Amino acid sequence: MANDEKKPPITLEELGRQIARRRAELGITDADLPRNSGARRTESKKALLRAIKDVGGNW
Repeated sequence: MANDEKKPPITLEELGRQIARRRAELGITDADLPRNSGARRTESKKALLRAIKDVGGNW
């Protein structure tokens, strides 16, 4: 920052609201954001994602 005044930290909830507001202002949807290809996932991560899917989750 340009001066020595420090802003108080914001909560994760407030950060989420700010991001959602900015996305809405810009017309950005989840479909506009690139997804991770998963090309470098470890076997343990792949197993975890399969387990989540098997119990009905969608990661």
